[in-house]
Amino acid sequence: MDNFKLNTHISGQFNAELEHIRTEVSKMGGLVEQQLTNAIEAMHNQDSDLANHVIEGDKKVNKMEMDIDEACVRIIAKRQPAASDLRLIMVIIKTISELERIGDMANKICQTALEKFSHQPLLVNLESLGQHTVTMLHDVLDAFARMDLKDALCIYRENKKIDQEYEGIVRQLMTYMMEDPRTIPKVLTALFCARSIERIGDRCQNICEFYFLFC
Repeated sequence: MDNFKLNTHISGQFNAELEHIRTEVSKMGGLVEQQLTNAIEAMHNQDSDLANHVIEGDKKVNKMEMDIDEACVRIIAKRQPAASDLRLIMVIIKTISELERIGDMANKICQTALEKFSHQPLLVNLESLGQHTVTMLHDVLDAFARMDLKDALCIYRENKKIDQEYEGIVRQLMTYMMEDPRTIPKVLTALFCARSIERIGDRCQNICEFYFLFC
């Protein structure tokens, strides 16, 4: 594995602070992954209770992002890290920003799901796209936990498959609208969901890029 190594510091407290921040990022990532999983399920099953649960849970995601960001600022001010330590902290700051945005996308998917566009072919295709995106997010978080650049590169390339699947869904949805104009409102809602899911793949790809640039 092409892992980059965390420095061992004279200050044990500095090590503890860095590890605490990394642990909090993993917790935030786990929450965002669960939010996204629930959002895809709520969309597919048209489950308004689960959708509302995800929407409410977005507040916790936002708070975690703020808390971790503040912890990073404090450690920079207090420890004045350099080289790989500073790069790691910058990766963390950028990563949590992307995770917060993924949480926002899950929120938007649920808000759209509350409109109940019950057209089974649309839902099946969107669920497949959503599940692939959940898998990509899970793999990104795993690569972060292990700081594995080789895996991050493989995950980065996976986004091309998500883009291709998204493009296929868009073509299919456009066909639905042309064949039956009555489906236009539901198809537009499905398009919005598909776009939100595809953008999550882009966010995961961004996180991989941070690893390449700073590690």
